[in-house]
Amino acid sequence: MTGPPIQPARPSLPPAESWLEGVPTPEQQRQDRYAVAAFVTSLPGLVPIAVVLAGVALRRIRRTGGRGKRFAYGALAISLGWVIAIGVAVTLNLVGEHRAGIGRTVSIAQVSVGRCFDADLDAETLRLVRIADCAVSHTGEAYARVRASIAGLSSAQTGTVATQQCATAFVDFIGKPYERSELDMYYVVLEDHAVADGNVLCLVGMPGTRLTGTMRGSQR
Repeated sequence: MTGPPIQPARPSLPPAESWLEGVPTPEQQRQDRYAVAAFVTSLPGLVPIAVVLAGVALRRIRRTGGRGKRFAYGALAISLGWVIAIGVAVTLNLVGEHRAGIGRTVSIAQVSVGRCFDADLDAETLRLVRIADCAVSHTGEAYARVRASIAGLSSAQTGTVATQQCATAFVDFIGKPYERSELDMYYVVLEDHAVADGNVLCLVGMPGTRLTGTMRGSQR
């Protein structure tokens, strides 16, 4: 008695799609374009853009399993470095301004040579000024201290002597004689007798116009 024919045993083939398990798809093999863009924009310090692109990249990578985490995290690290550097620079600038007295209100006689200030130059009497950064908009600058023999002189005589001394320093500082300059010159008598470091403070400004930068060598 014969039975049914014996069929050769063949192992069943797994579903075709299972053959691809563990093999990255073309999309997974490529670096995520948002991660690359985040890294590129972080290098010149475009921090807000880099952080947003890195966040988008990390979400896409988690969802698709793609590549680019190093670029995304690198962009975040560089952005953090920029934030720290900017914070340090701002802090140092504020400390420098504080040490320089910028923003402080002082008597006009306390303004040192080389300092710029803000004040109403049209005022009939100028007593107080606010120290300003010469690099930004300001109204005046102290450019010299000169020695003038004014002891015992009348107000008119004092003005003449002080003007002559400041005018001499004006040429050296501005590079143009006061008579041909568009700038105005002012003086403050610090002491009534000549002293080694000067007893008259010379100032330059232009009423109604704000200056930017030092007037040294400006030829204005």
